[in-house]
Amino acid sequence: MSSFTSLIKESWVEVTEHVTWPKFSELQSSSILVLVASLIFALLVGLVDLAFKSGLDLFYSSF
Repeated sequence: MSSFTSLIKESWVEVTEHVTWPKFSELQSSSILVLVASLIFALLVGLVDLAFKSGLDLFYSSF
């Protein structure tokens, strides 16, 4: 049990004293970048899905 409490204490010291946390403005800009990139990726995947669906509908309607 002492090894577990030691792990928790050492982890807390690491997080509070040794980690360099980004500033709030950096977090905001990174979050906006991730949001925009995710939306663009979702749009591209949606367009590819629509193209495949249209192509397969055209293919199956010929039978």
